[in-house]
Amino acid sequence: MWQSFVKTGRSLVNITPILMGTILLVGLGEALVPRSFYVKIFSDGYFGGLLVGDVIGSISAGNPIVSYVLGGEMLKQGVGLMAVTTFIVSWVTIGLIQLPSEAMILGKRFAIVRNITAFVLSLVVAVVTVLIFRII
Repeated sequence: MWQSFVKTGRSLVNITPILMGTILLVGLGEALVPRSFYVKIFSDGYFGGLLVGDVIGSISAGNPIVSYVLGGEMLKQGVGLMAVTTFIVSWVTIGLIQLPSEAMILGKRFAIVRNITAFVLSLVVAVVTVLIFRII
């Protein structure tokens, strides 16, 4: 059990610089980019925001925890839950940046099918998430 605490502590220490950098970048972005910009980009019609979130999340690379921080900040800026959910899910599940290495390791066909499936399913997850929140 003690080993688990040590591993958790090491993970926390390792991820702290990433989180601090993300928070600083989000703060800088918030200072430089007006709130209306985020709302305008992600609120292009009902499904436009979904597609924008899906595409931006797909091409984003980095630690998934960064997407959670960015998603929370986008919600504070007034971006819709559906667009933010799509952004986070696609960031975590789709890897267009990593696609070449994934194709080499797992096979080209598998990598492409997996990414296309994840793209479509991230839209489904966003819609279902918003429907569940409306029911609750």
